[in-house]
This record gives sequence, C-alpha cells and structure tokens, in this order.
Amino acid sequence: MLLMLAGLIKGTTQELTGTQLLNKAIAYHDPNDSWDTFQGKLFITMNTPGGKERLSEVEINLPLEYFKLTASQEGTTIEQTLEKENCTLKLNGSTTISAEDKKTHRISCERASTMKNYYTYLYGLPMKLKDPGTLLNPKALTKIFNGKKYQVLKVSYDEKVGKDVWYFYFDPVTFAMEVYQFFHDESKNDGEYIILSDIESVGSIKMPKTRAWYYNSGDTYLGTDILTNSERL
Repeated sequence: MLLMLAGLIKGTTQELTGTQLLNKAIAYHDPNDSWDTFQGKLFITMNTPGGKERLSEVEINLPLEYFKLTASQEGTTIEQTLEKENCTLKLNGSTTISAEDKKTHRISCERASTMKNYYTYLYGLPMKLKDPGTLLNPKALTKIFNGKKYQVLKVSYDEKVGKDVWYFYFDPVTFAMEVYQFFHDESKNDGEYIILSDIESVGSIKMPKTRAWYYNSGDTYLGTDILTNSERL
C-alpha cells in the first residue's frame, strides 16, 4: 500500500503534459479563443515603493497591428503609437521632442516596440505561450509556492526569441494563472517572480487584475500594477 501511494504521489507530476496544462489554462483565461483578434484598451496603475504612481492607457488592436501606449507620471505624458511600420512619438502632446528629452524620458521607436512586446506578452498570457519559438517542457511539474501546490509549466525559448527561462504556476483545479517567474540564469537565482491576484474580465478574456513584482533573490518588493476597465488619465 505504501509503495502504491508513493507511486501515485510521484505520478502527480506526470498527470498532464506541458501542452495539456497550457490548453487547460487557456480554456480558463480565454474560453472563446478571442485573444488573436483582441481589440481593446487596458488601464493600468503602477505603484512603486518610492511612492511614484504611473497611469497607463494601453490600446491594442491585433488584427490591425496597432499599439498605443499613453503613460502619465509626475505631470509628464508620453504617447507612443505603432501602426504596422509607422511610429509616432509625443511628449506632452507634441511630436517635437528634443534630443535631451528623448534621452531623459527614454523616448524612441525602439522603446515603443519594446513596450508593445511587453504589454502584449504579459497581458496576453497564457495564450502567448502558443507563439512560435516557445518551447514547452514536455511534462507539467508540481511545485509549492507560498504554501500552495501548483501545476507548473516550464518554458524556454528559441535563441532568436529570448534567453530567459519562465515558470508559470496554475491553480490545480481551475487552472487560473496565479504566479509566474523568470530567470536570466537560474543557477544565480536572478530574475523576478510576479504574484497575480483577482481577475479583470476584458471582453471574454480573464486577465489578472493585480500583479505584485519581486526579485527572486531576497524577495525584494519592486511594485504593483493594477488593471481596471475605467480611465484615470
């Protein structure tokens, strides 16, 4: 009997393949398979330990390859728009931006492209794990995080896509994504982990409402961003 129980416990890490776990998570977060045609706005408030608050409005239209980020912090508003190959940058409503201001506020089309990838990746999870170049671990893992047992998907990427290793933690019953974690070099315990709480429904997609960011090393708190459907800019 003990050997049988031990076998069952050991087998829990093999109940699902990585692909099966991902499909169950997507079925929870995007039941209507609507991410690929997503068109909408996200309103995000970021708070950091220093007390600074940043308000961001993110407009995404995937079919039209359109992305617009408007971010306001301490009286400064930066607007970055990408529409296919076209890039438009504004500082406090003006497209005339000095080289000094571009450097000070990190304003460039390259930066706009980075922010587009950042927002579409994080708010498109776990659906974005279907993208080409994503390498899923063949087997789902079982891990304990903050005292809770999770089904975990380990993900790496083709070299042209990215070098980080990610772990995505899903509730074993609902398959809601509740934590994700990345490492640049896992042997050094670098990188960050992000604790997700609550759900904001954006259309039919269930997106994490609150994300709290921490360094893996030392559990240092970095900040929290909150997603809402109401405009604050």
